[in-house]
Amino acid sequence: MASVAAKATRQAFGEALAKLGEKHPEIVVLDADLAKSTKSEIFAKKFPNRFFEMGIAEANMIGTAAGLAFTGKLPFLCSFGCFLTGRYDTIRLSVAYAQANVRLVGTHAGVGIGDDGHSQMGLEDIALMRALPTMGVFQPMDALETEHIMNYLVKEWKGPAYLRLTRQNVPDLFPAGAKFEPLKLMNLRKPAHKGGFKIACIATGATTAEAVQASDQLASQGVALSVWNAHSLKPFDSETTLKIAADANLILTVEDHTVIGGLGTCVAETLAEAGQKTQLVKLGVQDTFGESGEGFELYEKHGISAAEIAKKVNQLLRSEGKN
Repeated sequence: MASVAAKATRQAFGEALAKLGEKHPEIVVLDADLAKSTKSEIFAKKFPNRFFEMGIAEANMIGTAAGLAFTGKLPFLCSFGCFLTGRYDTIRLSVAYAQANVRLVGTHAGVGIGDDGHSQMGLEDIALMRALPTMGVFQPMDALETEHIMNYLVKEWKGPAYLRLTRQNVPDLFPAGAKFEPLKLMNLRKPAHKGGFKIACIATGATTAEAVQASDQLASQGVALSVWNAHSLKPFDSETTLKIAADANLILTVEDHTVIGGLGTCVAETLAEAGQKTQLVKLGVQDTFGESGEGFELYEKHGISAAEIAKKVNQLLRSEGKN
């Protein structure tokens, strides 16, 4: 896994939620018997009268949250991402179709959760949520970006939104003093300006740290890999993506999610709709279920660790006769 771990985005979410609760009395929180894991317990301890423990009854929680939204409240409902999307029909009708101003918070995303295994790994959640009209889909790369997204979801975003968070700690990546631009890709490693075959990487969530570390490893070998972070999967920043594509020979996407319907698909749709012929390679879980194991082992197996990303870049360059 990438460098020194700082904080899980679920922890940053819990802390930001409790802080926002001070100035926004309309915020209420619902959880499905997982408050300790989702970190909504931080809000619960501070505002017990605005926290609702719904038990292991996610469908009921979703319907209740929608009802609260229509009374003027701003509900954050929390559970593991795979458990929320397991109640997809309720989300579809009670939240998305109704355009309820609800924030669905799915923690324990991806194979990065490790030992809990496939039954608790949200690997299709982005694809499912992206498919719903009116639904926004967000995934921060680190703690500070989580805080920025939380502020945006409370103060600016209207309508349903899905927030995807990590169980594992992730390094701090958001540049000190940098401005948060909602819905826009952020450049973390500069693109190469010299000639030659250029590869640009777009990553999201926990794998952004892996991509950044891969870029640093490659730089020590004299290989340039630009890295961009995507915190918004819907709406997706097609404008910046096309600018990246215009300056690159190949785009590499990296995500802890199935390669079907996630970040890679966002980029593929953008390129195809614009008639842009830049080559695309998607790294992620390749149409399979997850399994138990250490998070770093699973990242290695699925080709989304820093070492595997760097290896893939070198393979791509060799296939082009550039390395």
